[in-house]
Amino acid sequence: MPPADSPHRIPLARPGRGASRRRRDEILRVDHAGEYAAVHIYRAQRAVFEGRKGHEGVAADMAEMQAQEAVHLDRFNALLNAERVRPTVMTPIWRLAALGLGAGTALMGEKAAHACTEAVEDVIEKHYAEQIAELQDRDPELAAELTRFRDEELAHHDHAIEHGSREAPAYRLLSAVIKAGCKAAIKVSERI
Repeated sequence: MPPADSPHRIPLARPGRGASRRRRDEILRVDHAGEYAAVHIYRAQRAVFEGRKGHEGVAADMAEMQAQEAVHLDRFNALLNAERVRPTVMTPIWRLAALGLGAGTALMGEKAAHACTEAVEDVIEKHYAEQIAELQDRDPELAAELTRFRDEELAHHDHAIEHGSREAPAYRLLSAVIKAGCKAAIKVSERI
């Protein structure tokens, strides 16, 4: 368990019968939503860069990250189906938001697209870290899978920084807005 001053918050167990089952459902639902959105962000970014001369490298990077996110999404799809957990009802809205975010940041340029990746992956890494800490004793198998996914998200985050994310126009504002949107989407997706 993280120390009291740790930045990682572990949610308190919900009281009542079936509480841990409900919490697992929330975790699977929100993680599915996050990976679903990530696939669509990278898909939109890749589509913008593939159509622009001289951006073949960044298009290839986006395709590679999209493929990794698709593996995560496939795993959560399988878990939702196996455990009969419904996805968030917000899925159609998250799809549109992700496509808009991906296309919008890509149209702003490579550095803005990387700033988007850095911001999203920063929030997701912290989110996964909280879940891993919460699950490590009661569900070590899922915690191990989330650890692997978290490591891949961190690689995307670091790649974005290495490729100039912090040199994007209005970086601080762009990053803050994207992070706030991700945090709000997490809260909503856990519940509905």
